[in-house]
Amino acid sequence: MSMQKTAGRMIGVDVGGTFTDVFVLDEAAGTATVAKVPTTRPDQSGGFLDGIGRQVSDLSSVAVVVHGTTAGTNALLERKGAKIGVITTAGLRDVLEMRRRDRPRTWGLRGDFTPVVPRDLRLEVPERTLADGAIRVPVDLDAVRAAARTLQDQGCAAVAVMFANAYANPANEAAAVAAIREIWPNSHVSASSEILPEIREFERFSTTALNAYLQPEVSGYLDRLENALKQGGFGGEFMIVQSNGGVMAVDTACRLPVRTALSGPAAGVIAAAYIAQMAGFPDVITGDMGGTSFDVSLIAGGKSMLSPQTSIDFGMVVRSPMIEITTIGAGGGSIAWVDKGGLLMIGPESAGSNPGPVAYGLGNTRPTVTDANVVLGRIDPDNPIGGKLTRLDVDAAAKAIDQHAGQPLGLDTLAAAEAILRVANSRMAGAIRLVSIERGFDPKRFAFMPFGGGGALHSGAMLADVGLARAIVPRYPGVTSAMGCVIADMRQDFVQTVNAMVDGLEEASLAAFMQSHMDQGLAMLDAAQTRFEARDTAFELDMAYVGQTHTVAVPLPVTITDGRVIAPTRAQIAEAFDAAYKATYGRLLPKGARRVMNLRSAVTGRRPKFDLATLAPRSTGTPEDARKGERKVHFGDRWHDTAIYNRLDLPVGAVIHGPAILEQPDTTVLIEPDLTGTVDAFGNTIITRQEN
Repeated sequence: MSMQKTAGRMIGVDVGGTFTDVFVLDEAAGTATVAKVPTTRPDQSGGFLDGIGRQVSDLSSVAVVVHGTTAGTNALLERKGAKIGVITTAGLRDVLEMRRRDRPRTWGLRGDFTPVVPRDLRLEVPERTLADGAIRVPVDLDAVRAAARTLQDQGCAAVAVMFANAYANPANEAAAVAAIREIWPNSHVSASSEILPEIREFERFSTTALNAYLQPEVSGYLDRLENALKQGGFGGEFMIVQSNGGVMAVDTACRLPVRTALSGPAAGVIAAAYIAQMAGFPDVITGDMGGTSFDVSLIAGGKSMLSPQTSIDFGMVVRSPMIEITTIGAGGGSIAWVDKGGLLMIGPESAGSNPGPVAYGLGNTRPTVTDANVVLGRIDPDNPIGGKLTRLDVDAAAKAIDQHAGQPLGLDTLAAAEAILRVANSRMAGAIRLVSIERGFDPKRFAFMPFGGGGALHSGAMLADVGLARAIVPRYPGVTSAMGCVIADMRQDFVQTVNAMVDGLEEASLAAFMQSHMDQGLAMLDAAQTRFEARDTAFELDMAYVGQTHTVAVPLPVTITDGRVIAPTRAQIAEAFDAAYKATYGRLLPKGARRVMNLRSAVTGRRPKFDLATLAPRSTGTPEDARKGERKVHFGDRWHDTAIYNRLDLPVGAVIHGPAILEQPDTTVLIEPDLTGTVDAFGNTIITRQEN
């Protein structure tokens, strides 16, 4: 059932650590609605279905459901994946444990690392493939079957097969995997040559092992969701956001769950890039503040940064293209505490959604960032977001701040609350500097886009602390990641190690790899039920001079004629490398021999984008019509009479001078005394410094 055939709605669902967000787009009616419900633990599917049910009673009217999930990320961070085993080449069972001989802490002798697979479940079998692809020792399939049975007897739910140099010639590994799949009781068999046919042993082994570690957890979760949707009458397409910012079909996500790491935050960055581009600001730094964390990403020229490799946690390396996101533990639920040296600290421990901040009244007694905002009047205690409570307990929040921050620091309640915000803001500003100034980007060129439930309370502080030019608060900041699910394109990435000198490169062999990648990618797009406005195929090579470790990405000039890839010549590849290397380093090495390490391919199906004007305010009145009253809000060292507005009722072009608070169901927007907010044509609020 395609989006063309189904006159229905599109739903994006983002499951975060604290809240589950739902964005429902009905293009035919030109409307968008949102919902925010508490995330359910340990099974997140409850909150997922509850959130959809709040907005849609008849699932048969829905064409597409797209899901950004943190199930995989949380399973990795909390070490709650499945019990798995490894079958590897004789002599390589400890690659996962040795890593790159790095350490959790650079200085000192302390710190350890426990791989996701204990040593007794990492089994060796006779086989050997050389780096040039020649097979020295054919794989012993009887030993492989015996190892697989041993792992089954030990209670392993999944197995990872990782052989030496399988990227150069997968024959041994493929034979072993075929033998295992015949006797393994489920489909959870991961092969390194299928997941990452790329040189560098540890990265290939780590990515494959983590894929197996996630497979039972993530595929079970997605199966439960898909079955529940179908039982509710859903007959459309269910897709999952990848960490590269694209979406994939559920069967791909179940086969390659490692690609869902950082799925939810990636969806938010995709939405932010689209909203900012439409609003006329292609250079933007996003700040996604949820209940548990603050995720920062930089978008330059309308494009987000992709990192080829990410460490989810120390030693847990995933080599798969991911949107570059810097995460710190400074969310609304992050707990404030004073260390033994008398310093005020924020996080990384979070109160999450249950018990949540002290003001929730659910048993937590330690103050959070949200509690500080409540005590200072910045959050309305009678209208908490998320629909979980009818009123927040301001007195309890104040007592907790007194006990855990005020008394140890010798500060009164208000000064302690301001101190909590100052430390939290400082940590968030540091994350923004990390992705901008420290990477050569001038923050004055960039706008700050806060989203998540708490981000828009801190935008003024980010402008002041970092020197950003302005902030753009999206129409529905609390559900931006859910909205990004609806926007994201379908994308598949492929890699293949070539490992050849340019002068000796076999052009026909390179063309065959490129053709295979393109055919696989287009087949995945064909299998999808979604309509695409365009299909793009992009190729690049990882290249370096001989003797260099680090590579540069070299985009390839490619011609595709009647579905066939015409590979570039050696001369064209050398010319493309020179251009990329000079752009990166400002010079060439005149006598250096060039080496091609890897081919990277991306096949993208461009999904239709909805018109952001759909979100624009319909009201034709004046800003005063949206005014709800005023209350005292604390800024700096004194209380200010602060106007309160219903943000969604503000008309296009409305100009609101601070201090003011704009309230809506999924977030609170704070406009500080020296700032001005203007509503643009799409319903975004552009916050700038007031002209003197």
